[in-house]
Formats: sequence, C-alpha cells, structure tokens
Amino acid sequence: MIASYVTATDMPPISAPHIEYALLAPLFIIAGAAVLGVVVEAFWPRSTRFLAQTILAVVAIIAAFGDTIWVFQDLDVIEGGRLARGTVAAEGSLAIDGPGVFAWGILLIFGLMSMLLFAERRLEGGLSAFTGRAADAPGSAAEAEAVKNRVEHTEVFPLALFALVGMMLFATSNDLLTMFVALEVLSLPLYLLCGLARRRRLLSQEAALKYFLLGAFSSVFFLYGIALAYGFAGSFRLSDIDLAVTNRTGGENMLLAAIALMAVGLLFKIGAAPFHTWTPDVYQGAPTPVTAFMAAGTKAAAFIALLRVFFVAFGGSSWDWRPIIVVIAIITMFLGAVVSISQTDVKRMLAYSSIAHAGFLLVGFVGAYAGAADSNRVTSVSSILFYLTVYGISSIGAFAIVTLVRDSGGETTHLSKWAGLGKKSPLLAGSFALFMLSFAGIPLTGGFIGKWTVFSAAWSGGFWWLVVIGVLVSALAAYFYVRVIVLMFFTDPVGDGPTVAVPSILTTVVIAVAVVVTFGLGIIPGPVLDLAQHAGAFVR
Repeated sequence: MIASYVTATDMPPISAPHIEYALLAPLFIIAGAAVLGVVVEAFWPRSTRFLAQTILAVVAIIAAFGDTIWVFQDLDVIEGGRLARGTVAAEGSLAIDGPGVFAWGILLIFGLMSMLLFAERRLEGGLSAFTGRAADAPGSAAEAEAVKNRVEHTEVFPLALFALVGMMLFATSNDLLTMFVALEVLSLPLYLLCGLARRRRLLSQEAALKYFLLGAFSSVFFLYGIALAYGFAGSFRLSDIDLAVTNRTGGENMLLAAIALMAVGLLFKIGAAPFHTWTPDVYQGAPTPVTAFMAAGTKAAAFIALLRVFFVAFGGSSWDWRPIIVVIAIITMFLGAVVSISQTDVKRMLAYSSIAHAGFLLVGFVGAYAGAADSNRVTSVSSILFYLTVYGISSIGAFAIVTLVRDSGGETTHLSKWAGLGKKSPLLAGSFALFMLSFAGIPLTGGFIGKWTVFSAAWSGGFWWLVVIGVLVSALAAYFYVRVIVLMFFTDPVGDGPTVAVPSILTTVVIAVAVVVTFGLGIIPGPVLDLAQHAGAFVR
C-alpha cells in the first residue's frame, strides 16, 4: 500500500475574511450593548440594575443611530465606472445600501422609543410593566413575594437589544443563510418578552406560546424555501439566485416552490392574511411596550427583507409571484378592515388595523419598482420606507397611550371603558384621535401621505384598479377609527369613566414625539420622503 501525505505547504492558503467594520459599526454597537447587558445582569448590583440597563440600552441606540447617519451619508461608491449607492460587505453576506441603512435608522428610532416605554415605572407604583420573576406561577406566593421585594425583570433590555440587532441584520442580509439567522435572532427574544407581563400573566404566557408557534411555522416555511432556492441556483447569495432565475433552463417547479415557501415565511412575519393567525392574540396578551416594539420593528424589518428577496433574488420571476401578492394584498386589506369593526378591545383593534396596513403596504409592493435613476418617481421601495416610518411611530404612540388608560386591574383595553376619555383627559384623547386619523389616512396627517405614496407606486406600475380597491377599503377602515373618536369625545362615560395615569417624562416624550412626527409628516413630508427617495435601490 502506498500512502500519500499532504503537507501544510501543499494546502492552499486560507485568507482571513474581510470585514468592513466602519460600515457595520451600528450592528456591532447594538450587539455589543446586548452582550454587555448580559454581563450587567450577572454582576451589577440589583438595586441599581434597572437604571444601568436603561442607560446602556438608550446610549447604545443613540450611538448606533449617529453612526447610521454617517454610514448613510457615505454610501456612494464607484463600481464598474458608474455611481452606486451602497456596497456588499462581510464577504457578501450583508448589503449596506440605501434601503437597508434607512431601515436601520427607523428601526433604531423605534427601538429608542420602545426602550423608553420599557423603562416606565411610575404606572405600576415604581415597578416596570414586566413581571418580577417569569418562573413564578401566576397568582402564587412566590409571585407575591417578588412583588413585595420589588424584584424586576431587567433582562428585558438586553433581550430587546438582541431582537433589535436581529431586525437590523434581517433588513440588510444579502444571502439566505444570513437572513435565516437574523430571523431567529430577532424572533427568539420576542417570544420571551411576550410572556413577561406583570398583570394578566396567563394571557401573556398564552401570547408567548402562540407567538412561538407562529414564529416556528414562519421559520420552517422560510427554511424549506431556502433549501429549494439553493437547489435551484446552487447558491445562497441573492445576486446568484437572480442570475439563475434570469438564465433558467429548467427547474421551474423547484423555483416556484421556493418562491411560495419563502413568501409564506415572510408573510407570516408581516401579519398578512391568511397568515395572520394569532397575531391579535399576541398583540393583546403581550406587555404593551413589547406590543409597540413588535408592531413597529418586526413589520418594518420583515417588509424590507420581503422587498430584498423578491426584488433582488426573484425579480426576474415577477410575473410568477406578483399576481399572488396582489390577491393576498386584497384579502389582507379587507380582512383587517372588516374584522376591526367588530373588535371591542383596543389592542385587538390595533392588531387588525396592523393587518390592514400590511395590505396597504403590499399594494405599494406590487407597484413600480425602480432604481436610483428614477429618483423623481415614487417607487415601491421609497413608498414603503416612508409608510413604515409613519406607521411605526404612530403605532408606538398609540400603544403608549394604551398604557395610561387604567382601572384597578391595570390597563383597561375594553372600548367601553374608553367612553368619555375626551372629558377626562382632552390632551391624551386628542393625541389618540390624531393617531386614529393617521391610520385612516385623513389629510394633514402622516398616514395620508403614506397611503398616497404606496398608491402612487401601484398606479405607476399599472395597478390602478388595485388603487381603487385600496381607496374603498380605506374608506371602510375609517369607520372603526372614527368610532373610537366618537366614543372618546361624544359618549357618556360608564360610572366615573376611565382613569388616566400620570406617566413619567419617558412615556410623555414618546407620545409627544409621535404626535409631532405624525402631524409634521402630514404637513411637511418632503424631508423624509426625499431621504426615502435618496435611499435608491438595493445593491446586488
């Protein structure tokens, strides 16, 4: 027997991966703060741990946002003799482009506003909205002991930061494996956060279980679609898949199956019908600050990922997937609008409202996709970026107000308890009315401009009839938004009416910012709309 040996000199050299640390700094800042938050949990004195975690999370998000602005301003590069906005980083696994970095910016804003709601302690008598010890059975002596000793779950801050970095990674993933990892990183912390409500613990734990099952279905469909996409293209890279789709000579069934399965996985995450199952239950049962964080952040990250997958990887097959997305958009708009009318719980109503908004966003999604050369034209990408900005900030503001309307059992979300809120607190009711009008798309609010942008994108793409359906559904949806306004201002309260808690400066700032942005983007949308237009197209 002749043995052959391979020496070290015979092996090809292995080069170290090239990481663009400056471009990826916002990701590293948030991920580093999340890891540091875990260390704080282990070693920081419990008496001041809540404050330390709050400061760490807020400072990290502000620092990451400042660095994101720098990255956005420095995106223009020369590739192949032409100007391109953005580049591929981390050995091709991440696309640092205009839409992705814009998504980083709004996700960090959503994260900062949500962290301020997480840190609110005045509403529960000096404690946060999260249970002291999640392992304690609801109503048990151990739980009562934790409340007596003023134990708090300060782990919620690093968990939220991990979810935030997952959202940011999800929005800029340039290959399917990185995208799947990002999906899990953003989802797993949210499953835990949903089950940590201080009050109505059983409902909160049920929401966590349902969200876990919902996320598991989403991940399984998405992963199976990734496997089939790899089988078709021989690569996980979105640009390679696009090349295989453009030059396809066979494997048509495998490609269609991959598109369908990945679409299902992503549509679960954005809450589109008929994949919205249990979304209202999760919204209702989760701690309201977590609901606000999910409603804004998860939807934004999932929509950017949906745009990236279908415009970059499967853009050459748009005639295959666009008709199905149109049907889903119509079903989602109608279901969200119609079912909202019958809701008697504010959080469930906002959940079905978010489903309807997913339908409106899908209207823009099937519209006119164009590159950076079409900077004077409202495209699918720019319209959705603007819409996500307006909707996310208004949603966080609305849920912040939900935390303030209370009775002896804590938050009171039954609509009947909101009767007469306008007499008890005109400023608070007026702010909530503004958010409702924005959701309805009434002029002089950011929601009106948001709907105008997505409808313009659809009209430019030749889907004028879908725009007509969207306008009709918007008129239908306006009914249940106006119903809430009538209930607050023109309905006599039951008994003494609702009790309005006095928040700390943290929640007050969140509501004030949401009001200013919602109204400001309805009056002067130009700066943000220009930023969305300037974001350009996805890099390949």
